Amino acid sequence: MEKLLYTSNKTQCDYNFLMAFPACESFALSSLGYMWLFKTADEVDGVNTKRIATDTVNNYKTRIDEVGAISFSMSFDFDFMGVFEILEKFNIPFKTSERNEIYPLIFAGGPVITTNPEPYKNFFDFMIIGDGENCIKKVLSILKQNLPKQETLSKLAKLDGIYIPHITEKVKKITETLNDVIYTPILSEDSYFKDTFIIEVSRGCMNRCAFCTASYINLPFRNYEYSKIIDTIELGLKYTNKIALLGAQISAHPEFNNIMKYLRNKIESGTEIELGISSLRTDSVSPELIQTLVLGGQKTSTIAIEAASERLRKFINKNLKEEQILKAVKTSRENGLKGLKIYSMIGIPEETQDDIDEFLRLAKLIKSENKGFEITFSFSTFVPKPHTPLQWAKRENTKSLEKKQKYLEKELAKIGIESKFSSAKWDYWQTILSRGDESLTDFLIEIYNNGGKNGAYKSALKNNKIDVPKFINGYELTDNLPWDFIEMCPEKQLLINELNRLQKYLAGN
Repeated sequence: MEKLLYTSNKTQCDYNFLMAFPACESFALSSLGYMWLFKTADEVDGVNTKRIATDTVNNYKTRIDEVGAISFSMSFDFDFMGVFEILEKFNIPFKTSERNEIYPLIFAGGPVITTNPEPYKNFFDFMIIGDGENCIKKVLSILKQNLPKQETLSKLAKLDGIYIPHITEKVKKITETLNDVIYTPILSEDSYFKDTFIIEVSRGCMNRCAFCTASYINLPFRNYEYSKIIDTIELGLKYTNKIALLGAQISAHPEFNNIMKYLRNKIESGTEIELGISSLRTDSVSPELIQTLVLGGQKTSTIAIEAASERLRKFINKNLKEEQILKAVKTSRENGLKGLKIYSMIGIPEETQDDIDEFLRLAKLIKSENKGFEITFSFSTFVPKPHTPLQWAKRENTKSLEKKQKYLEKELAKIGIESKFSSAKWDYWQTILSRGDESLTDFLIEIYNNGGKNGAYKSALKNNKIDVPKFINGYELTDNLPWDFIEMCPEKQLLINELNRLQKYLAGN
């Protein structure tokens, strides 16, 4: 059962447009960006917009030659599997070179595309680089004219943020000013976050951690007006009691404390609200914040420390003191949370065994000061990402990373702390996808055709000429990078300057 929180007053719709999500429908319904773009497209006059996902594609009965375009939203590096699955269900060739006029235009956007579209350039007719909420309206105004493909692409090429592979030489990332608040436009029991009204509070992050592509590709940090956020909260409460606030750094909103105070007052005055905030900024944890979350029914939360040693935290620009970490845990426990997940990373460049052992020292300290409080350490492995100061860095050997994981798991268990780890093997493949280029085209197709498991990657690697050392061992500062054609802020030279600054700190420490 779905509740539409908007009204689409459109006249006759002659243009069929499919918005595809390369995973299951429950994930699509919980993806705020995808759902907001669907709402936007659904309100465009003359366009018949439908949603499809990997588990609902078979329900779509319109003949594919009657569809004008299909868009894909790519948020994760492995989403290409879902893209191929949907194209295959429609009997659409994967490569643009094999599709003639009878096939729809196939395009994509999302964080993966904005970060590095080059591994996917032979699959999409065009791509949207950056924020898409206004661009999609401009794109559809051209698409619905139903012109021949080349004429359509020529018109699209004049829009900001549109990348047309093999034609576009430079493209400037779209960075929107935040005006009308983005929120969940369709509530559903089938959503991964059942009947949850998600509100974007801010976009981007001022911290600029050296590894974090989400921070850098969304600069500058922007936020919505306080009054508009409050109005949006009230809109959501007309339909559901589940409210979630979203943003990479929501506590940096200048009115964040007032937003939380408003929600707390609503709850204390009798309004039933289940409140969710996915993660907390460690240095912003306060008694008032935790108490409000607890009043809203939240039992656990997450903080990110990335590294246990202050030396490494400073190197990755995670300027967080150990006292702040200890205080955040203590404040969370004393004000009603039952547990905390501490997100961390291993394999950061220049990491030593001493840095790994710092996790154990810190864990013992946290455990001794917070008896009975549930602590979980969650570890990913470092994946170098484009548009960050560490985009040139080498990725650590998988066996070495797995050895560190086993060591930490064993030693943390002795302390009585649960630990969870990402797969070092899959993070290895993610590195190749993240820093790859056009040479991955046939590699990706073969992976899909062979089932997408780890063995499929290994097999495809043998059968395709890919410069794996380049993608894994990293680039030189003087190299031309696959994604250099994207005009991003900050520009490449500023990333080099930042890397040099961080390396100088490490050398002098």
